[in-house]
Amino acid sequence: SLVVLFGATAGAYGAKLGSDERELILLVWQVVDLQSKKVGTLHKSLVKADNLDLSDQCREVSGLTPEGLGKAEPLDRVLQQFSQLVSSDLKVLGRNSYTLCSDGQLLIRQVLHPETSKKNFQLSDCFYSFYDLRKEFHACYPSSAAVKDQTIKTMAEYLGLGTDETEEDFGVWQVKTMVAIIFSLLSESCNHVFTEPETVKHKYETGPCLLWLLFFFLCSSKSETVDSETVIRARGLPWQSSDQDIARFFKGLNIAKGGVALCLNSQGRRNGEALVRFVNSEQRDLALERHKHHMGSRYIEVYKATGEEFLKIAGGTSNEVAQFLSKENQVIIRMRGLPFTATQEDGLLFVKYPDGRPTGDAFVLFSCEDYAQNALKKHKEILGKRYIELFRSTAAEVQQVLNRYMSTPLIPTLPTPIIPVIPPPYTIATLSQLPSFLIRDCVRLRGLPYTAGIDDILEFMGDATGDIKPHGVHMVLNQQ
Repeated sequence: SLVVLFGATAGAYGAKLGSDERELILLVWQVVDLQSKKVGTLHKSLVKADNLDLSDQCREVSGLTPEGLGKAEPLDRVLQQFSQLVSSDLKVLGRNSYTLCSDGQLLIRQVLHPETSKKNFQLSDCFYSFYDLRKEFHACYPSSAAVKDQTIKTMAEYLGLGTDETEEDFGVWQVKTMVAIIFSLLSESCNHVFTEPETVKHKYETGPCLLWLLFFFLCSSKSETVDSETVIRARGLPWQSSDQDIARFFKGLNIAKGGVALCLNSQGRRNGEALVRFVNSEQRDLALERHKHHMGSRYIEVYKATGEEFLKIAGGTSNEVAQFLSKENQVIIRMRGLPFTATQEDGLLFVKYPDGRPTGDAFVLFSCEDYAQNALKKHKEILGKRYIELFRSTAAEVQQVLNRYMSTPLIPTLPTPIIPVIPPPYTIATLSQLPSFLIRDCVRLRGLPYTAGIDDILEFMGDATGDIKPHGVHMVLNQQ
């Protein structure tokens, strides 16, 4: 059986559904028995969103109002009712299993999965597999419009079905028309069989498989092994974001195994950017629609990137790293600030300078998530006389950290500074001209918000502001 499913949000409609992060406000569905060609009851449920401010397009297309939605149930309750009513309809039809069928990818991937993830409840297994009616239609009628240009209306018109949407409530016409399209696909003239549903990954798969792939390809002198049509760059990430946090931001889309590469700055610290590789270009294009969606209170910028950029971050041919990452399904924790006397043990990878001196960084493998979470509770605890920082890490970050320490000078080359205009009587002095007791008169601030300016820093310093020399605050800029 199929459960034909249609939905709408409080914001954009059609090709932009889900692109504005607006919440679901409507679900309409009907069970279809493919063998007997019988249908169950058509159900329509309004959904009470946290924000009932409807866009003009939503009001015009759906005819819904905040007053009407205010009496509806929240999404988690509606989904419980959905499951119960589908089970009841299947029982009447003598069936016990079903797969969802939706108009395109957006309702499942761009609305339901992201919204339930943000609201911290789990979708049932039925939402991880579905048929895209547009793709099924195009498989039967390849001379029709391209999949991305199809709509319920264009498919109905191609088949000569009625298209008067004013005869039914919003959502009801869509589901009835989708059912009619399905019956046309099942007819003797087409004899279509629903066999290969779309799948949504339950969780992001970490692992070194990509690094092994890159090793062999790079050794065979191929310059680029990652399709540029599958890669994006995410900017504005909280510095403590892990690969799992980034995968959650893209919930509903299928990221390639080991496909999240966190970017580091010249000091080996995360710089708020990541490169993400998806399983195909269709998933990448859906990811681009999440430009300026929110992770917590911060909005994340999403741009196209290239396979070459991904390789620079995630690639490498280190046998030491490959051996360290050879165990499947291991959770990686990065340790920073280790005493230089710390000794090597199995499951530990110490990061060293080219001359063999320790950097104070190491990576540790844990066999399961629970062990890793317990380890992270020791963040900033003391080892010897030093506190140790602990972070979730990735296979790509392991390789990237080793690449940076092994291939860059100990003192990184900074971009050419812009000399500020300093009015008299202040002059710029070199360190060699300063008295020795003045050389250690600076402090360094790290972890500033990107928007922080000099005034913000002076305010942060409080009573100490009076002791700061004129023009004594210097902002450190990266290449951008």
